[in-house]
Amino acid sequence: MRDIAAVALAMGIVGASFGALAVTAGEPLWVPVAMSLAVFAGGAQFATFDIAVGGGGTAAAVAAGLVLNARLLAYGLTVADVLDVRWPARLLGSHVLTDQSVAFARAERDPRRRRAAYLACGVLLFATWNAGTLVGALVGRTVGDARALGLDAAEPMVLLALVLPALRQRGVRRAASAGTAVALATVPFLPAGLPVLLALSGPLLLAREGAAVEDATEEGATDEGAANEGPADKGVADGTAEGAGVGREEGRA
Repeated sequence: MRDIAAVALAMGIVGASFGALAVTAGEPLWVPVAMSLAVFAGGAQFATFDIAVGGGGTAAAVAAGLVLNARLLAYGLTVADVLDVRWPARLLGSHVLTDQSVAFARAERDPRRRRAAYLACGVLLFATWNAGTLVGALVGRTVGDARALGLDAAEPMVLLALVLPALRQRGVRRAASAGTAVALATVPFLPAGLPVLLALSGPLLLAREGAAVEDATEEGATDEGAANEGPADKGVADGTAEGAGVGREEGRA
């Protein structure tokens, strides 16, 4: 529970940064508060809001939010057993589905403890995130520029902390590098938000390249195996024929 409380406190601070940034960007107080209550998706909220405020358009903002939250579909499958079988309770439980609540739930073996960890983390995060958003929005009304306080760095730091462990894998590093290259190359020419979406083509291209290399490797292994088996098969066939000839000779004798 102590770990859950620490994570919830950190997310409350990030929520405060979101509320403050939204209000200082010119949005009324109710906009970030309502968005946090209805959406409850930290990274997606920041991305959607930044794209919308930056002039990227509603379609790009919504698409970015959906792409960032697409991972939750897979998460939902992994923790489906912790939610109530009744649809109203399942819908409410799915609203507090986050990276953190799934991580704490999967760390438990016992089904009852999994359910308790999931709900405790999800509900506490929901409370601190929305409380932080409200406090940040109220403070943001008295601050001229929330970015001057460094609050805009809170969310990227949290996202970076979540991504860093995955970068230990070579394939993930290559995919991230390819996506970054695509985004940087298209930033000067495209509206805000679109380069982020196009960055997804980097990992997809690497996935196709990896599949092609794997197919080529399998074909090479098959050809090499056939080449290696050829002489042996021939020797076996010659030996068989020779044995058959000897048998006939012995039969005649």
